[in-house]
Amino acid sequence: MSSDTPPVAKKVRTERIHHGDTVIDEYAWLSNKEDPDTTAYLEAENDFLKKETAHLSELQEQVFQEIKARTQETDLSVPSRKGAWWYYTRTEEGKQYAVSCRVPADSDAPPVITPGEPLDREQVILDGNELAGDSPFFSVGASSVTPDGSMLAYSTDYKGDERFTLRFKNLETGEVLPDEITDIFYGGAWSADGSAFFYTRVDDAWRPFQVYRHTLGTQEDVLVYEESDERYWVGIGLTRSERYLVLSAGSKITSEVRVLDAMEPAGEFRVVRPRKTGVEYGVEHAGDFFYVLHNENAENFELATAPLDDPGSWTSLTAHRDDTRLLEIDAFSDHAVVHFRREGLTGLRVLPYSSAGGTWRERVEASERNAYEIDFPEPLYDVGPAGNPEFTTTRLRLGYTSMVTPPSVYDYELDSHELILLKQRPVLGGYDPADYEQFRDWATAEDGTKIPVSIVKRKETARPAPTVLYGYGSYETSIDPGFSIARLSLLDRGFVFAVAHVRGGGELGRRWYEEGKLTRKRNTFTDFVAAAGHMKESGWSERVIARGGSAGGLLMGAATNLAPELFAGVVAEVPFVDALNTILDPSLPLTVIEWDEWGDPLHDPDVYAYMKSYSPYENVDGRAYPPILAITSLNDTRVLYHEPAKWIARLRATAGGGPFLLKTEMGAGHGGRSGRYDAWREEAFALAWIIERGTS
Repeated sequence: MSSDTPPVAKKVRTERIHHGDTVIDEYAWLSNKEDPDTTAYLEAENDFLKKETAHLSELQEQVFQEIKARTQETDLSVPSRKGAWWYYTRTEEGKQYAVSCRVPADSDAPPVITPGEPLDREQVILDGNELAGDSPFFSVGASSVTPDGSMLAYSTDYKGDERFTLRFKNLETGEVLPDEITDIFYGGAWSADGSAFFYTRVDDAWRPFQVYRHTLGTQEDVLVYEESDERYWVGIGLTRSERYLVLSAGSKITSEVRVLDAMEPAGEFRVVRPRKTGVEYGVEHAGDFFYVLHNENAENFELATAPLDDPGSWTSLTAHRDDTRLLEIDAFSDHAVVHFRREGLTGLRVLPYSSAGGTWRERVEASERNAYEIDFPEPLYDVGPAGNPEFTTTRLRLGYTSMVTPPSVYDYELDSHELILLKQRPVLGGYDPADYEQFRDWATAEDGTKIPVSIVKRKETARPAPTVLYGYGSYETSIDPGFSIARLSLLDRGFVFAVAHVRGGGELGRRWYEEGKLTRKRNTFTDFVAAAGHMKESGWSERVIARGGSAGGLLMGAATNLAPELFAGVVAEVPFVDALNTILDPSLPLTVIEWDEWGDPLHDPDVYAYMKSYSPYENVDGRAYPPILAITSLNDTRVLYHEPAKWIARLRATAGGGPFLLKTEMGAGHGGRSGRYDAWREEAFALAWIIERGTS
């Protein structure tokens, strides 16, 4: 194929019949990754993309240099205390990946950090640059140190397919042990004595379904648990107290947790409470009792307690509130911290334990009576616990950011209630937050629901202005108001950046999520269209460029089908645009698990008809569509590359307008390119395309 003209995908008529309806998919052949025609087509698309965007190369390089110039390339994270060590990561100018390090802990206060200067007595635990070598892709899936600090378990992926190889490193000698385990999933957990490491494996549908126990120095690993229900994922972790191993099995709507004394890794896990459809719960060990965060008869979750010898017996502590979604509980020896969400913002609530003694239940009930929330000054922000591995501590480490405040790390002194700023991410080149302003606005959906929109711009930017409108809206995932160095390249060119907090996300609690899933999924798309219309009608925007990725890519495709005239351009990254065909095929990764999110079109004709009514690929028509840039990766295991490839092919064959461009990373996964400089270049490419759409 010539790169001078758009590639034309061949049409091969493929028919499938579901519930009496014939589905014709003329581009289904693109799903065969091994077919040379598929590779040739994707490469032809990449060649065409290069030609079509060649005129943006200077702007792309300029934006890349802006991102690079604003970034402190040689930097250190704030060290976190764990046992006898302070752990941190650092980056070095010119190197793609972070270096994990530690230094001995001589006091309770974290060591003073100076960017560019390694800390005294530094020990390198894991050097991502050394491990990556010349590989075009590299990712770490697990990095876990034994409770005594002597051994590291780490796993690596060199393809982007999220299949990791697990290895073990003696941190006292630097020796990498001969133990090597391939084809594992993310994460894992050590036993309390460091003799055994627990990890998970995935099935053919990319579902983590087995937990294994590896004893160091042995060859045969033991299968600890296998989940037969295809809707459930499994995971394994060690409590902060290092007292219990926690094995969780969960679907989108139901949980089941097992616990095991971490000093007895060969023992039997016991069920906290058997699964009950629709009931989600999590368990946190708090010394002489468990905290349980659950949603039984509590839509936004409530906090309960349970005795160690009867963890399934729950007593309510923090009652359910309609306006507050409880997100997680972190337990420590002398206090607990609840991370919550209210009115579209996150927050932290401290439960201090009484020093007056009494039973554990009396102490924890007193903590609820004495609980308080930490205040923050900005109208929009995002806050959460960050790096609190120690069970016994008088400080809470938290992360804070807003649309104008760079990510900041604080220690909150529990005794004095003082917030101590440890570090704010440097933004070089004279960045001043006072030059920018952020707003919360509200759009009105077609059913009258008020949709929050978070907005940021330079103060001197006149309205209306070109606008990037970002959206996601699935899985109760919230797109909180955060900072971005790369975004400054838009704002400083007179753009407005906005996030539409559409239903299907979790910004306004569990009900907000429920109103944007299953047979109410259309609300997600119409909310976004309403937000785009509001940005124009209220005078914020003259040209709106929509952007979203993964399930947010589904949002991009569906919203564009609903109102193509609203958008001056669309960037869809690893987009889930062939939703109906994917969710109809239980052999594909994640499909059965996803039925709780989207419904089951394979067995339910009503769900089939509903999904067919909004699936982007199914609903492309002959109207004039805006320019669309779809970005995908060949090794993506979550949203397979063929979805955007088929979508672009059908747009080009059916729709007017455009152009329609496809960019395929031939050696990456769901997150795109792995090195930070490579990632900056990819972002610069997308931003250059957006800038042209907004200003031309």
